[in-house]
Amino acid sequence: MADKKNYYEILGVDKKATPEEIKSAYRKLAMKYHPDRNQGDAAAAEKFKEINEANETLSDQQKRAAYDYELEHPGMGGFGGGFGGGGFEGGFGDFSDIFSSIFGGGFGGGARTTRSAVGEDIQREMTLSFMDAVKGCKKTVSYNRNVLCEDCKGTGAKHGTEYSTCSRCQGKGVVQQVQNTMFGRTIRQSVCPDCSGTGRTIKEKCPECKGKGAIRKETTLSLDIPAGVDTGSYMKKKGFGQSVQGGVPGDLIIVFKVEPHKIFTRDRFDLLIDLPISFKTAALGGVVKVPTIDDTFDFTIPEGTQSGQVFTIRGKGIRSARNGTGNLIVRVQVEVPTKLSKSQKKELEKMEDEIELKQYEKMKRYSDNVEALYGEKPFKNKK
Repeated sequence: MADKKNYYEILGVDKKATPEEIKSAYRKLAMKYHPDRNQGDAAAAEKFKEINEANETLSDQQKRAAYDYELEHPGMGGFGGGFGGGGFEGGFGDFSDIFSSIFGGGFGGGARTTRSAVGEDIQREMTLSFMDAVKGCKKTVSYNRNVLCEDCKGTGAKHGTEYSTCSRCQGKGVVQQVQNTMFGRTIRQSVCPDCSGTGRTIKEKCPECKGKGAIRKETTLSLDIPAGVDTGSYMKKKGFGQSVQGGVPGDLIIVFKVEPHKIFTRDRFDLLIDLPISFKTAALGGVVKVPTIDDTFDFTIPEGTQSGQVFTIRGKGIRSARNGTGNLIVRVQVEVPTKLSKSQKKELEKMEDEIELKQYEKMKRYSDNVEALYGEKPFKNKK
């Protein structure tokens, strides 16, 4: 199978990975390469398509079994020909043995291997304020979901007992069909349409759920949201998704969206702040109040600080039980005053005339380079 994709490598899991491990790997990759988060990225779109293809095969027991067999027996072409030239009748015994070893039941009978059905996951988006996200908080979420009917215990039958063995599948929950394909004759196994895979036929439906085994109900949950979540982060409440007859419920997945802050931005667990200061503070230095998540502190601006200069204050960022505490990144922005009075302008001009070019390091370097290249001084009034 040299020309066939290796779905295990695509999802980054071992060949012996459990369904839960495959599900977890798929979710992480799907979130990473989702088109909404990679708009205009053709490579990401192709990757997203690839991981969905891999998940579709490996998350289905029958498809995975067939895929694994083909992976181990390259060139067999799945369940089509290649099992000898005796035709279907002559090769049926061997074929049935192979089919039985893969799916847990041959065409001629035998007990089937049951696979617990899993209900669908429910995904909800929750918007958090910036401070709730970085500090952690308690939130309540309410949503509607299918829960097993208490009257029939999820069977769909009145009193939970009024049912009989399905006559079509003989209680196996699956039916098998022989099909002629371009590769030869194959056996296809599918869920029994009469009992929907339960193996049972209801004699009298439960009056509460009308035979569905589940009812629609509002669920309210209290969530402890940890400190440090960000947009795109998610938390999972196992077993709080859709219930399914004869199986286990899916999960509730809460995806977070964090609102912007008036002062802070963030880079993972570092807090970033643009600190505006006056020309005087930048030139002479001074003390300014700088905010953190919980309070403010006095920060000393050194003499001669330049606009755009960055200071890192360690341990003043976002606290996280898993990742420690980030830093506070302060980027200075020297603000030039506007709408000066005539007297202020005169004073500023007088001061500027007294400052020599060599006191401006960047201006001096720029002036020297321009003069060397073009023989002219860009700042004619500067010595």
